[in-house]
Amino acid sequence: MALPFGDTPGARDARTLAILAKTIYRELRTSGFEARDVIALAGELLGQVTTEVSKVSKVTAGGPPGQKAGRLP
Repeated sequence: MALPFGDTPGARDARTLAILAKTIYRELRTSGFEARDVIALAGELLGQVTTEVSKVSKVTAGGPPGQKAGRLP
């Protein structure tokens, strides 16, 4: 299933994201995934985003990528 992200116009529109979420949910449920599986997937997705945001914020804070912002080596 191709996802409408990237430089797609409207990808950040709230309605577009709601439709995408509903579509993914329906696809997972009709493929046999249970509600708890969808919740676990949502948690994993949030974890991935959290990791990425954390890495970006460390780099933009001026420290090396492996160093936490605000700490001395």
